[in-house]
Amino acid sequence: MKQATSVFYIAAAILVVLVGIGVLAPDKLESMTAYVQALLTDTFGWYYLIAVTAFVAICIYLLLSPLGRIKLGKQDDVPDYSRPTWIAMLFSAGVGIGLVFYGAYEPLNHYAVSAPTGDVGTDQAVRDSMQYTFFHWSIHAWAVYGLVAMSLAYFMFRKGQPALISSTLIPVLGRHTRGPIGKTIDIIAVLATVIGVATSLGFGAVQINGGLSYLFGIPSNIFTQFIIIIVVTFMFMASALSGLDKGMKLLSNVNMILAAALCAMVFIFGSTLFTLNLFTDTIGRYLQNFINMSFRISPVNPQNREWINTWTIFYWAWWISWSPFVGIFIARVSKGRTIREFVAYVLLAPSLISFIWFSVFGGSAIALERSGRAALSQLAPEETLFGMLANFPFGMALSILAIGLIAVFFVTSADSGTFVLGMMATGGSQNPNNVLKAVWGIMLTAMALVLLYSGGLQALQNMMIISAFPFSFIIMMMAVSLIRALNQDSQEMGPTKRRAPKKEATKAGSQI
Repeated sequence: MKQATSVFYIAAAILVVLVGIGVLAPDKLESMTAYVQALLTDTFGWYYLIAVTAFVAICIYLLLSPLGRIKLGKQDDVPDYSRPTWIAMLFSAGVGIGLVFYGAYEPLNHYAVSAPTGDVGTDQAVRDSMQYTFFHWSIHAWAVYGLVAMSLAYFMFRKGQPALISSTLIPVLGRHTRGPIGKTIDIIAVLATVIGVATSLGFGAVQINGGLSYLFGIPSNIFTQFIIIIVVTFMFMASALSGLDKGMKLLSNVNMILAAALCAMVFIFGSTLFTLNLFTDTIGRYLQNFINMSFRISPVNPQNREWINTWTIFYWAWWISWSPFVGIFIARVSKGRTIREFVAYVLLAPSLISFIWFSVFGGSAIALERSGRAALSQLAPEETLFGMLANFPFGMALSILAIGLIAVFFVTSADSGTFVLGMMATGGSQNPNNVLKAVWGIMLTAMALVLLYSGGLQALQNMMIISAFPFSFIIMMMAVSLIRALNQDSQEMGPTKRRAPKKEATKAGSQI
């Protein structure tokens, strides 16, 4: 296939084997992934926590240090996209379907089904539910994405290297990045990306099916989900083939408009005052307990440890497995930003949006549950959002809007996924050909369907945690490599020059 490298053929062969096992022996695939997932979370849960917190520390260091003045590109490069469009694109790629799926479900679950630290249904459970939801979806997640994206953008646009994970490791691995070691790293990145994106597509299909089932009584089963994935596959293939500056740019802005509209309606029709108070209180609790949550592993409480494995470790694995895909995409659209600007916006802007989103949707769901107006905790996870919206004015219209938002997020996730996989499979080409993107689109669809068929949501989560483990070590090497290269660049640039006093500058200007 034109442009395709050995990375494509080896990764595709491994994925075909996985798909084949999932089709021919779904029970075997589910039991195998469950065993490995349990082994990793029980044995290496501490490692996931330390690793992701270290990524946060590195990002904060780069934000505050003199290295932040260095641009992701040449020092005279300017950004390709306006700041609002840039934020919309990175947000759509980095959060996507998960935000809609978990917006009402996760806070409600922590309050009414399985509390992080105490008894369910209590005031403490309300506070903990939002605090830990904020924790899972904000700075830690975006530090993982940001570190990978920063490394890629720096080596792509400042050093002229191809858009490959292996290219970011030249200061550490040297010539080995062009040999078997580099190929292996790129293959691991491709596999993590496919599994990460396929998991999100699976979540999207399940939730669209849940909405259709709740609203119209359409059966919730693998056949319906198959139809949904096939229909949306045609949609995202059309977008992917239209190019980054057309399809993806347009859909990212549509995403933000639809999400803002739905969020505003839920805020207005829901428990507005409760949402505002919960948002304010949780911001303070999140900041106050930031370090404690970052290292919480609960070594002497099996029940709390099980909760951490199910939620926190799962999320950290999700962000790690998504990071090559999100990182390459964000890097591709971040040329010309300084490291300081990049870190500030990538860590804080999506985090703030997530805070608002979860306060509105989670707060409204909890308020309905506490008041006894609706037993949302009795619904399936994929139906929670629609059960909540049914209690508001124009509930049917809001639910249809939510299904549309999920579909668009589905398209943008798959669209950017095929684009990134095309780049990784063509030696880092920033404009992969359409045939290759189409092949990856089919592969993503097949993997999502197989994971759903072999074990539903649990199989998706199992595969996510497994794929993230090896890539976490690669991110660590990327961090070391980036700091080493930035320090060398900073020395070559010399110390930061102080600006002349305003009066002297004006005087000099008048003399000229």
